[in-house]
Amino acid sequence: MNVIIEPSWKEVLQSEFDKPYFAALAAALHQEKARGVTIYPPGSKIFNAFSLTPFDKVRVVLLGQDPYHNPGQAEGLSFSVPSGVPLPPSLKNIYREIETDLGLDMSRKDGSLRGWAEQGVFLLNAILTVRAGAAASHSRLGWQTFTDAVIQTISDRRQGVVFLLWGNFARSKKALIDTSRHYVLEAAHPSPLAGGAFFGCRHFSKTNQILTNNGSTPIDWSK
Repeated sequence: MNVIIEPSWKEVLQSEFDKPYFAALAAALHQEKARGVTIYPPGSKIFNAFSLTPFDKVRVVLLGQDPYHNPGQAEGLSFSVPSGVPLPPSLKNIYREIETDLGLDMSRKDGSLRGWAEQGVFLLNAILTVRAGAAASHSRLGWQTFTDAVIQTISDRRQGVVFLLWGNFARSKKALIDTSRHYVLEAAHPSPLAGGAFFGCRHFSKTNQILTNNGSTPIDWSK
């Protein structure tokens, strides 16, 4: 498999790309595309999170579950949508929490979180692709085997990373993280379906405090 991915990630993940499950995953995607199935995000964006946040630049991991499955939304970054696309409900709630937590005005912020990724916030979805209009349709292709290995690799080979786990699905990944080496902040999912339980988690100020305490530059969440 000649996977097009940022070099530092390809180096630390090469053993995963060489495994049979990854070849089977790629073959399944190719077969769907050959049948005319629309897959999100577009091929060039599947590894967008990796491209924008090289392995040695990861300071925060924000774990999502599944790409958006409506046209024009998925751009390979968890919770993010391209500039000009209306904000999904979860992202609206994330911005609302940032406003109350940090006192920032997010009213002019578009839906793209590229600015976060470029500061070291690794915006990883546990499942990297989805069939158009069908949520979680690629949950059984093998992506979670791959992304579990990604989380484990960060845990094993980096130090002092802040992991943001929102909702039960993300929190189930805590077992992959060495909490003696890293920081884990848990909260309800920002989806409106969680009934507002996400609000008040203050994960944005808490993350910046951890980074500052460790001599690292805080994240500018307004970007």
